[in-house]
Amino acid sequence: MAKITAVIDIGSNSARMAIFEKTSHFGFHLLYESKSKVRISENSYEHKGYLQNEPIQRAINALKSFLWIAKLHKARKILCVATSAVRDAPNKAILLQKAKEIGLNIKVIDGNKESYFGALAALNLLPYDSGITIDIGGGSTECALIEKHKILDTYSLDIGTIRLKELFLDKGDYQGAYRFIQEHLQKLPPHFRHSRVFGIGGSARAISKAIQKQIQYPLSTLHAFEYNFLEQKGFIQRIYNTPTQELCKLGIKEDRLDSIQSGSLIFHLVLEHFGAEKVVTSGVGVREGVFLKDLLKNKTSFPPNFNPSVRNLKDRFIRNPQLSKNAKFIASKLFISQKCFNLIPQSFAMHLNIASELCNVGVALNFYEKHRHSNYILFNALNYALTHQDRLLIAFLTQYNSKRLPNNYPYEQLLPSLEILQYLCLFVALANLLSKNPNPKDFVFTWIEDKNHLTLHIQHQNLSYILEEKLKKLLTPPNLSLKLC
Repeated sequence: MAKITAVIDIGSNSARMAIFEKTSHFGFHLLYESKSKVRISENSYEHKGYLQNEPIQRAINALKSFLWIAKLHKARKILCVATSAVRDAPNKAILLQKAKEIGLNIKVIDGNKESYFGALAALNLLPYDSGITIDIGGGSTECALIEKHKILDTYSLDIGTIRLKELFLDKGDYQGAYRFIQEHLQKLPPHFRHSRVFGIGGSARAISKAIQKQIQYPLSTLHAFEYNFLEQKGFIQRIYNTPTQELCKLGIKEDRLDSIQSGSLIFHLVLEHFGAEKVVTSGVGVREGVFLKDLLKNKTSFPPNFNPSVRNLKDRFIRNPQLSKNAKFIASKLFISQKCFNLIPQSFAMHLNIASELCNVGVALNFYEKHRHSNYILFNALNYALTHQDRLLIAFLTQYNSKRLPNNYPYEQLLPSLEILQYLCLFVALANLLSKNPNPKDFVFTWIEDKNHLTLHIQHQNLSYILEEKLKKLLTPPNLSLKLC
């Protein structure tokens, strides 16, 4: 596979390009992303699906720019797909020929393939292995049923924001739009039911962004943002019932004003039809799915316990992989040693391992501020397959290991209890220090309890003098002492 790959997605409303850099076998990160609101479907639904000349030319102009940007980034491979508006157009050959003339081959994909790409992105890059994807586009809405990391079924509905707007909402026919959506929903197989729904596409993201503003959510990150559908159902209804000129007051951005009402109406009715309780926002979709199909070849998911963001950070920032592995090994050994006292629940083992392995990524920016830089890098670069709470906790552990915890630590409501944080931070600090000792895998950890006080015995036949000094200065939870043997 090419080291740098550009993926272009020509949707009914926007054309988008994402450029990915592969850093190892499965490690990758996003280099660049751009979109152009070419509105390829403009006025097509009133003309029996025929693409109009002006939108075609806008699309070609945008594609020329994309190709130039891809060349600047030295992309060795360019993959381009077109979805609903193009596949439905009787005159699609005009667009395809014009694209060929500028050196781009467009692959027109059907609705099931579009659904599959969205599902492939969701099941690999979101933190859950089961649910239903909803990808609302300008011309169609794609759905896929996912169970235990398998895509069980896909379906494409001919309901989209621009289609609905031009056929009904522009004429003030809201009842007609409602009936149109409900008629199409009846075509879905009965097994398309799930309490968790992954919201893909611009409409779902715009709704999530507005909800974040309404509830004063402490983070601005959209990917993997979750909310309870029943709690936000009324707000989603407000969006499609509010006059366009007043939508900005609800947190809707200007570039979404012409499509968010139809998008929120579709989203609301589809969520109800699926029996949704939890909505998980996806910042990834068709483009990432196309890239992953190329990356994973004949597989549909990464290997067990593999995280592409963790792998990418190790590739880019870890100068001494063995030291990093040693720290992870020691952290795991510490975690196993404390199980008889259940100081840290099993659910936090993953956070401890990742934080221990990556706690020194901040050295790449500045050794003396490595804790702060590690926090920033990890929270912002652990983009995939983790919840917001996961990312916050891992970043927190890298900043506050071997440091006194703040009285009012950031995002307190999204982090575990103080006692669990104290033990996690101590274990990361211990793993980091002990990994620098000769034969670090030979450490033995024994816990002794006496009158509600714990002592952790750290045993090694060749304990480094400098590390012994540093271990004595480590901060511990109030009911714990360290003893070196």
